[in-house]
Amino acid sequence: MIKNTILFTFLFFSIQLVAQSTQLTRDEYIRKFYKLAISEMKRSGIPASITLAQGCWESGNGNSRLATEANNHFGIKCKSEWRGKKIYHDDDASQECFRKYANAETSYIDHSNFLMSGSRYSFLFQLDPKDYVGWAHGLKKAGYATDPTYAQRLIKIIEEYKLHVYDEYVDNRQLASLKNETAPVKIQPSTLGKINSRHKIELRNGLRTVVVEEGDSYQSITKDLALKDWELHTYNDIEKDSKVRVNEILYIEAKYKKGNKDHKQHVAEDGDTMHYIAQRYALRMKPLLKRNRMKKGEEPIAGQIVYLRNKRPR
Repeated sequence: MIKNTILFTFLFFSIQLVAQSTQLTRDEYIRKFYKLAISEMKRSGIPASITLAQGCWESGNGNSRLATEANNHFGIKCKSEWRGKKIYHDDDASQECFRKYANAETSYIDHSNFLMSGSRYSFLFQLDPKDYVGWAHGLKKAGYATDPTYAQRLIKIIEEYKLHVYDEYVDNRQLASLKNETAPVKIQPSTLGKINSRHKIELRNGLRTVVVEEGDSYQSITKDLALKDWELHTYNDIEKDSKVRVNEILYIEAKYKKGNKDHKQHVAEDGDTMHYIAQRYALRMKPLLKRNRMKKGEEPIAGQIVYLRNKRPR
């Protein structure tokens, strides 16, 4: 019995040590997500330093339960308009409802959308985009957090880790522009056939897209938008027997044959697939593979340059 107890205690502390060793440091978190924060700054106008500082603080550098189990890096609660997956967590009250995302990127995108669509945050977008101090105090004033020292916490993280340098970032060729146009989207009956869709149609990379909601299928989305059976699969380079994923972005019109002049190359990171790159930059898979002298099924390795506009040199 004593031996079993000792063995259990040893295993328990070993597991604890392994868990602690796998936690991200703040430096590691920043290195992991700074490109995504810059990409969202280009799309939304929210300073990358603010997004990163909020991500660091709200997610405990990516180690909080909400971040690890729900990919929720900004503590955004469900609200009445949320139709995606949910997770329940103690916050200001017991077992509050928080949004659950498919991946961290979706969390960052939703964070930007959350601020852009909230009327109480609209005054922030009148500030100088490099005024991280004004943004920090403005977020507190608008009620983003209940912590009375929230603004000071963000400013301290930004200045201690020099996050403001990312607000100066200008070379954006390796980052996607998932741009949400502010102008109303005009839906042509000849291409979509149905104006009153229950899905919100947004422009990303200049093309119409929808986001998969809980309970959706390719068939239900096709029916809702009055598309032809082949369109969703063809536009998104998806096999017919594939299943949709909640929060997945789907193009509802044909993607481009090549990247634009601002996005000529993509440096692959660990885990990147050609399909992910094609979707991120709104590119058709077949021309993208041909441009990079790759065959169907081949995937890039970390650090590989994927050519989006010109053909890969021999």
